[in-house]
Amino acid sequence: MYPRPVAGPKEVRWQKVLYERQPFPDNYVDRRFLEELRKNVHARRYEYWAVVFEASVVVQQLCSVCVFVVIWWYLDEGLLAPQWLFGAGLASSLLGYVLFDVLDGGEGRRRSGRTRWADLKSALVFVAFTYGFSPVLKTLTESVSTDTIYAMAALMLLGHLIFFDYGANAAIVSSTLSLNMAIFASVCLASRLPRSLHAFIMVTCAIQIFALWPMLQKKLKARTPRSYVGVTLLFALAACAGLLSISAVGAVLFALLLLAVSCLCPFYLIRLQLFKENIHGPWDEAEIKEDLSRFLS
Repeated sequence: MYPRPVAGPKEVRWQKVLYERQPFPDNYVDRRFLEELRKNVHARRYEYWAVVFEASVVVQQLCSVCVFVVIWWYLDEGLLAPQWLFGAGLASSLLGYVLFDVLDGGEGRRRSGRTRWADLKSALVFVAFTYGFSPVLKTLTESVSTDTIYAMAALMLLGHLIFFDYGANAAIVSSTLSLNMAIFASVCLASRLPRSLHAFIMVTCAIQIFALWPMLQKKLKARTPRSYVGVTLLFALAACAGLLSISAVGAVLFALLLLAVSCLCPFYLIRLQLFKENIHGPWDEAEIKEDLSRFLS
């Protein structure tokens, strides 16, 4: 008789658990580990014209800064009467107010509880307050050199563009900081204008461009996208035309910047999505998902 063969030790299969002791090193994985590999799980698919439409917000804000600087240059050179600018700004503000009210349909007014009379009183208080303090604004930075004023205004306008709310959910976004930096830039530039009336109208114009105009833009974009695109094109042409009257080279460079922001950058954004390689798998941090309905019931 031949002796019966002795059965070998049973093969232990590796399991992805922590509550059992296994005869494997802590960093051991088997071939099944990469079966759960997933690539670009949360990758977004962009359409070119949709990205171009969203980029128009940046174009609008660049044009706002350009128009503001052009208006200041015309006032400083004496080529634009401040009374005419104030009348044009008042008419455009009334037109924008009516248009905003029509597009909103009274929804925001019902939600906030504000009346048109309250809006009128706020506008009158702001105009009276700004006009009363315009001599102070005019003499506020007399001891500061003009080069320093221009450098401060440029940095503040750049900060306004950086922190402006373009619709992205990011930590750097701060509408309050962006508006304050734009107003500070307008005060700096207004202090170099010839008279206190010029300073008053310059600050008022800054409020219209940097505070009221973006609100109307956002409402147009939400309610009438086609009208928003048309207004953006007209505003860009107006900004380029105003800059062209000052510097042809500056107008060409600014137009190239607008084309790059609105057309070239969206193209590269979509193109770079093809090279995106985000991997997900069992090495990701665990996400605890609980059904809150059983706690609320």
